[in-house]
Amino acid sequence: MTENKRNSIIDTIKSVGAGFIGVQSDKNREQDFKHGKLSHFIIAGIAGIVIFISILIAVVSLVIPNA
Repeated sequence: MTENKRNSIIDTIKSVGAGFIGVQSDKNREQDFKHGKLSHFIIAGIAGIVIFISILIAVVSLVIPNA
């Protein structure tokens, strides 16, 4: 990777996903701080949380029958 390369959307999503499960490498974290935009990480993080909560709600509603 070149030094002046900005993070793509896919790179940002991968970094946020790795951060969610706690497996982000130091090399990738340093690249994120050098080339990433904070706003992109915040938006991706909020989207990830919304998706995660939606999946949890869907699983719970499938497991627990409506009374």
